[in-house]
Amino acid sequence: MAGSGQLMLNRVMQGAAAGAAGTTALNAVTYLDMALRARPASDVPERVVEELAKRAGVEVPGEGDQRQNRLQGLAALSGLATGVLAGAVAGELRFAVLRLGPVLGSVLLGGGVMAATDLTMARLGVSDPRSWDATAWASDAIPHLAFGATTYATLAAMSRRAGRRAAGRAR
Repeated sequence: MAGSGQLMLNRVMQGAAAGAAGTTALNAVTYLDMALRARPASDVPERVVEELAKRAGVEVPGEGDQRQNRLQGLAALSGLATGVLAGAVAGELRFAVLRLGPVLGSVLLGGGVMAATDLTMARLGVSDPRSWDATAWASDAIPHLAFGATTYATLAAMSRRAGRRAAGRAR
């Protein structure tokens, strides 16, 4: 039984690493969009953190810039945690995810995370995706597709490497 537990942990940890890579890609595409279009960062992640804290009865300490800086840090950390967690789930479900192929697998991974985050902000009343224009949707969808593609590619590469290691041990 210890072998199967270790195998599960390995899949989850590899998935978490793939999710971290995907999150880095999402952030890079987002920052590139900001640089190219000279657009500001979205304040939605901070507003989500603020609303979640309020609903949990937790006060984010500080006032003015100090409090805003904390909200920005917590929002960035929540984005990282979301990507790593999504990757960990994908790692556990690796064989089903990889069976979808690179196009569908990437779209489902990125679309799943996008749906989770967009539904969260909508349910919290922070933003209403139904009111977004095409540019806003593209600013959300393209980075999430980068997340999906990078997470998928990283999982696939780790799976090939693990397969080669297993084949080498069998000889």
